[in-house]
Amino acid sequence: MKASSKLRPRKHHAPKAGAVTVRSINKALLREMPLPSIDHDDDKESRGRVLVIGGSASVPGAMLLSGVAALRAGAGKLQLATVRDAAIPLGFAVPESMVIALPQGRDGEIVGRRVAVLLQPLVDKVDAVLVGPGMMNDAQAYALIRAILPALGAHAVLVLDGVAVVALRHDLRLVRPLGGRVVLTPHSGEMASLLDVDRKEVVRDAGSLARRTARELCATVALKGAETWIARQDATCLRFSQGAVGLGTSGSGDTLAGIVVGLAARGASPLTAATWGVWAHGMAGQALTRRTATVGFLARELLAEVPLLVGE
Repeated sequence: MKASSKLRPRKHHAPKAGAVTVRSINKALLREMPLPSIDHDDDKESRGRVLVIGGSASVPGAMLLSGVAALRAGAGKLQLATVRDAAIPLGFAVPESMVIALPQGRDGEIVGRRVAVLLQPLVDKVDAVLVGPGMMNDAQAYALIRAILPALGAHAVLVLDGVAVVALRHDLRLVRPLGGRVVLTPHSGEMASLLDVDRKEVVRDAGSLARRTARELCATVALKGAETWIARQDATCLRFSQGAVGLGTSGSGDTLAGIVVGLAARGASPLTAATWGVWAHGMAGQALTRRTATVGFLARELLAEVPLLVGE
């Protein structure tokens, strides 16, 4: 990594009163940023096409969660690109999707530098791309992102989750040319790896770090945690504090990323897609808490809650 591309830790002081306006994510805010309307004569083409890239031999199910979440959020068409060994099983598990088998290394990971020929023709035609669910190697994720960026359409949105967020530490300028058409959905550990700081610092100063990262990477950042902070490069800052503790479970983040990319494919702006995605994910957790228990529900159970929430 080049030293010049590194986000260096800084001392963070509390902003002066009025310097930063933080708004809570609630129904009143959502009414100010509505999702694109759906007409009765809309078909699957008009609701947007999603491509989800990720998975590995050890974590193949993450792709199912993200892909189905994108459809539950209203996206019209779904394509899933994953490692060779998982492709056919994934196609049977998600029959609504097209599945692309990608080169697989001995470690069970996607070989990122070898995907350009397979993925660039697909990336050119989609409305939103999600990279990262189920991937474990940030170097391969970095190579993959570099391979697909030249083909990304002029209006398409790129969503990065999990290790794909960490991959940006190899070049923090990588996604800036997209001009803000990027959403990052890290949890505190992934954010700490991206910024090369201690995880405790991220937890302690989440809002400030989300704002700075959004500004310097030219992206919308949804930093997940007990409170989720959403920041955009123009200093917009939103906070969601109504999540359920049961959302801290395996696959929950993959589901959130899928909701966000599905909303983006429908035509929502990066900020709108992230905001509605975080809210719907949190409300789904609340609904399951009321019906099940504080903990113990599964990420896959969140999926059925999504259509009603994003249709409100």
